[in-house]
Amino acid sequence: MYVRGVGPRVAEMLAAKDIQTAEDLLYHLPFRYEDRQNPRSLDELQTGEMASVIAEVRGSILLRTRKAPIFELTVGQGRLALKCIWFNGSYLSGKFHAGQTVAVYGRVEPSRSSSNLKMIQPQFEVLPDASDDADTRLLEVGRITPVYESLGGARLASRWQRKTIFNLLEGVRGAVPECLPKELLARLDLPDRETALREVHYPPEGTPFAQLQAASTPAHRRLIFEELFFLELGLELKRRRVRKRTGIAFATSDKVREALREVLPFHPTVAQKRALGEIVTDMRKPSPMRRLLQGDVGSGKTIVAFQAMLVAMENGYQAALMAPTEILATQHFLAARKLLERSSRKPRIVLLTGSLDEDRKRQTRAQINCGEAQLVIGTHALIEEKVEFDRLGLVVVDEQHRFGVLQRFKLMKKPNQAEPDVLVMTATPIPRTLALSLYGDLDLSVLDELPPGRTPIVTRRVAGERAEEVWDFVRKQVAQGRQAYIVYPVIEGSKDDQPELDFSHDEPETAIEPPPKKPKTARKGKTADLFPKTAQEANPGAKSGLKSAVEMHEKLRSGPLSDLRVGLLHGRLDADEKEIIMRRFQRGEIDVLVATTVIEVGVDVPNATVMVVEHAERFGLAQLHQLRGRVGRGEAKSYCILMTGPRVSPLAEERLNAMVRTQDGFELAELDLTQRGPGEFFGTRQAGLPEFRVANLVRDRQLLEVAKIEAESFANNASAQVTEAERTRVWARLKDSWQRRYGLVEAG
Repeated sequence: MYVRGVGPRVAEMLAAKDIQTAEDLLYHLPFRYEDRQNPRSLDELQTGEMASVIAEVRGSILLRTRKAPIFELTVGQGRLALKCIWFNGSYLSGKFHAGQTVAVYGRVEPSRSSSNLKMIQPQFEVLPDASDDADTRLLEVGRITPVYESLGGARLASRWQRKTIFNLLEGVRGAVPECLPKELLARLDLPDRETALREVHYPPEGTPFAQLQAASTPAHRRLIFEELFFLELGLELKRRRVRKRTGIAFATSDKVREALREVLPFHPTVAQKRALGEIVTDMRKPSPMRRLLQGDVGSGKTIVAFQAMLVAMENGYQAALMAPTEILATQHFLAARKLLERSSRKPRIVLLTGSLDEDRKRQTRAQINCGEAQLVIGTHALIEEKVEFDRLGLVVVDEQHRFGVLQRFKLMKKPNQAEPDVLVMTATPIPRTLALSLYGDLDLSVLDELPPGRTPIVTRRVAGERAEEVWDFVRKQVAQGRQAYIVYPVIEGSKDDQPELDFSHDEPETAIEPPPKKPKTARKGKTADLFPKTAQEANPGAKSGLKSAVEMHEKLRSGPLSDLRVGLLHGRLDADEKEIIMRRFQRGEIDVLVATTVIEVGVDVPNATVMVVEHAERFGLAQLHQLRGRVGRGEAKSYCILMTGPRVSPLAEERLNAMVRTQDGFELAELDLTQRGPGEFFGTRQAGLPEFRVANLVRDRQLLEVAKIEAESFANNASAQVTEAERTRVWARLKDSWQRRYGLVEAG
């Protein structure tokens, strides 16, 4: 449909933001609101609060400093003034003129230079004056005003969006089609679609402002529920399609049970027994298994997966395990050989990775093709078209939460054969509700306890200035026959082009308070002093630059750790070099391994008892938790030392304190999710999680649960009050939404 104000050039700009239809524009909701009915006066402001102020421009200046230009704007009401400061603010020069009326929104802070208050990096908008038309003035002041994220520079900023969306809503008045059954809306007390869209963009007078800011008005809840309902309905449809496919009904005879008992190295936990029971129950069914095995670091997922693969092999089928890295694939290969050598059947196990020479690859592929190889372990090399299995029964994917991987399993089966079962493993602790969305078409098994013998890891935070004490502690551990990891955030030099770098996105350095005074130096050699439990330590004298693995490897082996055997491992080494270094570390030929986060996933060295993470404030919670999980795998007491740089942001403080406080991966995942949001937590585009237009998986978990129940009920035709016409509309809407908006591929 034609939208006033949207010509070919603007349409092109909107399409770049994934807004291609009038409906897309209506679902581009305000990210916050300003109460311009009763704007705050400057004498009401309180330090520390977030506030919206409408005031007159008094003057502005661009200050040139050594670090960066600072733009300073002064606005006022009567005799009172407010300073607004933007770092790197050259782009604002000439934008403001004395006498203009502006709305600014930000955190109120005290100003050191005067008795006035200030805002740093506030959001702002120049309000209409007498030269603007009446409609524009009506939409900008005297009401609760929606504020939108820009869709393309100043041209498509909030004011343009307010006017365009208002005109669009007027143009479709009474003509917005409903896509949910009336009975469902009445039962959940939700408004119709048109009312919801209108009230989200232009809240009626009397709407509680707190509800608007929290996206919890009835209008918001309606649109959020709608999006989650269609997501869950699509996932339910996918689950049903999988159940209709022809799979393999594995038998679990006494012979199979005896084979499982032969390979168990220890008494399994209750959680492991429960998970294996759920997996085997699925494997007995004639439809393909699609299951997620989720467990924290060290919970024993791999042994459960090996048992499931043994069930497939005892039934005369092949099993395949795919890992994300060659190091992890090789480690699984060695673990499988060690575990299955106890089996009286002694299955043939092969390893297939990209770094093998062509002759070896050809030979391995031939063994897979003829069925001689019963257990195949490898990387993505397994899903190359040249790899053909003889009789594939079970596929296990480790540390890989991407729907696209499941899609490519079709390459792993021959035509006219039953579909293999699929088991996806992840050590990323994901709250159950969110797992239902990310892995919505997979059934879920959770390992929520650690095997016996795993000792708690002592986690302490230490300022970088106390590095000598840390290196002294590392030397003492090595003297006792132990080994250590030292992890750095970058490989060398600049952080550019370093894919391993996954820093959390904190506040800019300009917003961080100066570090406190240097604490007294602790006595050397005292473990209790080496790991102080204070929440804040800093190093004012340290360089602001990040230490790199290559640089520190040289400094450590020629300096404080010169009497130890120090190795280096990072992502730019070729696969052979990585494997050699890891083998040497596992055999105890290297005392201290300096590394990047390449060792984050899956490296298992029971003799390693110390994990030192430098610049720990620059890592995300998930990375820190995974790194800590590399130690504590043997019987000896283990330590994780988080060394911080000179500046630690409030968000990083929260992460570090959480690491010291708990080893519960699910608790840490909750905080990580809250800090980063679901898109970054999961890696939205990579993980296959849809980019929601309205919903937020952290904020809207309760509605997600409701949506899942209602979607399942609708798919089962549970309500007789839903008309056939309504059902047709729902399924038509799903087809359009699922294919165009969410784009999740078929699993398997």
